[in-house]
Amino acid sequence: MRLPVSLWLPLALAVAAVAAGQSPLQRRVVRDVLEYFHGRSNVHFLFRERELDGVIEREDPSGTFVQLRLGLAQTSCRKRGPQRQCRVVENRRKPTCLACYKFDTSDIPKVLDKYHNCGPAHHLAAKEIRQRDEAECRAVEEAGKGGDALYLPGMFAFSRGLPT
Repeated sequence: MRLPVSLWLPLALAVAAVAAGQSPLQRRVVRDVLEYFHGRSNVHFLFRERELDGVIEREDPSGTFVQLRLGLAQTSCRKRGPQRQCRVVENRRKPTCLACYKFDTSDIPKVLDKYHNCGPAHHLAAKEIRQRDEAECRAVEEAGKGGDALYLPGMFAFSRGLPT
């Protein structure tokens, strides 16, 4: 079964355009959110990135904060089955995920803190959920600042002489 070009070309161009404008940290967040979403027990099909919205990337002395909304689209491939040509199924589930990540400033950035929430788009627009998401993202953004810095072995080393 072959799909007409008019169906798959716009989707392919949209996905390529979204991926082209992403920073390496944003692509890493997208991959992590997809892994998280596919790891849920109620997800039986594979999902693809549909759109990326509301991208915020801020740097400060404690690290880089990335926040984004990721729109997903359900494909025809089962999560546990072979994944040959997975095409997006129209008029199926299109959940949205909010992701907030804080990375440290090392050469290979490590995740200091993260938060994700995935659900139907109207679910994430509910006032109570939106307020909780905003509070969680603020907490993630504050990670690594001030008193909650990471303790690394050897940061505080005290030596005592041997007893005589």
